Amino acid sequence: RWYSRGIMNRRFGGPGFTRPENALKRSEELENVGQKHAALQALHDVITSKKHRTWSPIYEQIMFKHIDLTVEAKKRNYPKEALSNYRNMCQAVNISSLEEVIKYFLKKASEKAEAAQAQVAAMTIDVEDLEQDASPEDMMLSYVSADKGKDRTDRELVTPWFRFLWDAYRTTLDILRINPKLEVLYASVAVRAFSFCLTHKRTQEFRRLCDILRQHLGHQLNRMRDSRESHVDSLQMHIETRFEQLKAACALELWAEAFRSVEDIQQLILQAKKSPKKEMMATYYACLTQIFAVSDNHTYHAYAWLKLFNFTKAFNKAILPDDLRAMASSVMLATLSILPYDRTDKAGDDAAADQEKERTVRMAHILGFAVSAKMDYRTVLSRGALLTATTGAHIMGAVPAEMKELFELLTTQFNPLELCTKLAPFFERLQSEPQELSAASPVKAVNLARYVTNLKQVAVLRLLKQLSEVYSSLKISSLAAMVPFATFGEIEQIIVDAVRYSYLQVRIDHRHGTLHFGSQQLESDKVRGHLSALAKHLSAAVAMIDPPPPADKEARRKAAIATALAQSGEEHRLMHARKIVIEKRKEEQELAMLEAEQEEERRRAQAAREAEIAEEKRRKEEALQREIDRMTREKEEQDAKEALEIYNAQLGKKGKAAVTSLAGVAQSKDELVHQVMSERLKEQQEMERKLAKAAKQLDHFERARREEEVPLLNQLYAQRMEEDRAMHEEQQAAFLAAHRAAWEVDVQEKARLATMLPEKAAFAAAIMARREGEFKALQAQRERMRAERAARRARERDIARRREFARRCQEQVDERIRELEREHEEAEAARAAAEAEERRRKVEEMAERQRQREAEIEAKLRMEKEAAGRAAPPAAAAASAAAASGGGGNRF
Repeated sequence: RWYSRGIMNRRFGGPGFTRPENALKRSEELENVGQKHAALQALHDVITSKKHRTWSPIYEQIMFKHIDLTVEAKKRNYPKEALSNYRNMCQAVNISSLEEVIKYFLKKASEKAEAAQAQVAAMTIDVEDLEQDASPEDMMLSYVSADKGKDRTDRELVTPWFRFLWDAYRTTLDILRINPKLEVLYASVAVRAFSFCLTHKRTQEFRRLCDILRQHLGHQLNRMRDSRESHVDSLQMHIETRFEQLKAACALELWAEAFRSVEDIQQLILQAKKSPKKEMMATYYACLTQIFAVSDNHTYHAYAWLKLFNFTKAFNKAILPDDLRAMASSVMLATLSILPYDRTDKAGDDAAADQEKERTVRMAHILGFAVSAKMDYRTVLSRGALLTATTGAHIMGAVPAEMKELFELLTTQFNPLELCTKLAPFFERLQSEPQELSAASPVKAVNLARYVTNLKQVAVLRLLKQLSEVYSSLKISSLAAMVPFATFGEIEQIIVDAVRYSYLQVRIDHRHGTLHFGSQQLESDKVRGHLSALAKHLSAAVAMIDPPPPADKEARRKAAIATALAQSGEEHRLMHARKIVIEKRKEEQELAMLEAEQEEERRRAQAAREAEIAEEKRRKEEALQREIDRMTREKEEQDAKEALEIYNAQLGKKGKAAVTSLAGVAQSKDELVHQVMSERLKEQQEMERKLAKAAKQLDHFERARREEEVPLLNQLYAQRMEEDRAMHEEQQAAFLAAHRAAWEVDVQEKARLATMLPEKAAFAAAIMARREGEFKALQAQRERMRAERAARRARERDIARRREFARRCQEQVDERIRELEREHEEAEAARAAAEAEERRRKVEEMAERQRQREAEIEAKLRMEKEAAGRAAPPAAAAASAAAASGGGGNRF
């Protein structure tokens, strides 16, 4: 039984202690004697034991001690197991204890890492002789090792502690991820891990940390979907953590991780259905400007700057005008630096177009723009929309005058011969140091020089576009003279890129040193317009030469068109109804197929779950049976081994040789044990009898020895007494003689010093008189200073009262002035409203009178027309008669 209990203890939690206080005491004893590993193992066995399930304050002390020993020994595998078991122990009773333990664990690990780093920083190379060259050993080590001395020191001292601290952060996050009550601590640990990676430039660890947090977030979102509770606060906590992750990724220049953090933030915002804080969104857009600037995506970069500017101007009331001006300049330059054409293959397939649409819509959501399904995705984020937004008063009114001039040169003005010459000074001024912004700004600095390269390319493209509208050919030397800030090689690269994406149609003739605008098939957009105009004019000329068809043919054509139009509505209705029926049948068929697939999927999932449950049950039963068989087999083997040891011990006592097996022995283990116990009992009784006899003999011997020793001890005592009396008398006589000599010397010294008593008294009296005078002077000065302070305080109180009275009077006057101004403003507003109403009434009256006059004029004109119509027939008859009579007379 005791053997099987030992096996079970070793398998399920070690030997253990019945009380945890004993384990803590035992660990302290082991630590005091230098066995720290054994002390740690004792505490670890208690924490991981299966029989210690109920939390008590002593376990918290055990965990603190366990952490101290673990950190000191740099055991990276112990904390995770201990913290996991401690979490299961206290999460239903006292979860705050786990929080304190984790904070203590991180504190100790951080202190050790910082101490190691400070130790390396404080280390100096101790050289005994500065003129002595390096030793051969040092030179050989420097040749065979690529690391310097400091790098080797860091790897030996600092790197192990950094690795331990990183494991501590990872273990802590894994422990805290499944407990909703510790989400605040989870977020703070994640932020501390970000700070660790940022402080020590640990890029690989930062990537792993982001993957760990993303995996934890995925598991938590799955649990949130399964539960029906509200998780707004939890999602908000994760959003704040992702914002810190985004800032750290940008600071470490890990732009891929930064963009993945942006996507995580968007997913969490959609899940939470609640807008984050304004400061976080400002940081979000500021980071987006950096990400898109690095990725050379100028359109998204400009949109990020636009959102950041609008957001800052709307919500950041503490922003300075200079900061706002610098940000507006960045928005404008970022917009102008976008190329006027899209670098995409327009002949791509539908899959590429769908992929581009999905990407554009996703980027629009990331930038905070709502996209409708009916909108053309190519117009959602475009240079034209940005230019329209930039020309608004909120941006144009904030930028300097030179930026407005630059904007007009690159967008509206048409002056190809002087365009680049005017732009060159602007580019020179932009090549300056980054402008530092105030603390209220969401960005630390604005670097306008990063846009110069793209602005030069845009300027060259605009120059070529304007030249193509004016010239059909141009010399290369003339073009190079027009662009002072670029060589012709750079201009040629720009031309090739623009022609590749069909923005320009230019041919370069290096043999003759000329540029030809337009192509063989279609010269330019202007020529296209000319051809269209020519076609219209030719059509009009053909209509004049060949008149329209006769009226009957035109009537038949109109009748056919009318018939077709009359029947098209019915045909359209029938086709639409047929389309609806077909769509409905397709939807019903797809719905039936979907339901069948879902039902089949449910059946497969149910069968898989049942098979998995049965397989898991079978594996557990087989494992339990194997464990029972193994324990039984081990017990039988141990019993046989112990029986063999007992039998060999009996043979050894009898002087016989030992055997290797019990094949020929008829006795069992229990019989052998009983026989051994009987023999041991007999041996013990015999030993006790011998000890009693020896004790009796020793008692008689000791009594006889003491009786013989008494006279000798008395004689020795008397001799010692005589020697001590003689020594005391000698020491007393020497003391009296020395004391007499010292007294005589003191008497002579007193008589010598007695002659100085009058001078001593006079000196003391003079000192006391001088000090008394100084004391009285100080006392008088103190009284005078106290009176002055009292007078000064009185004056100050009087001045303060006067100032307070003046302040109250000034406040009353200001309040009265404000009231009068408010009354004046209200009166002015009422007067203005009355004047506006009066003007409106007068305008309405004038309009009514104008309408009446127009009605009268129309009525008068109508009456005149009616009268003229009635008078027209007689006048026409008279005219015809006169013409007839006149015609006959003129014949002759």
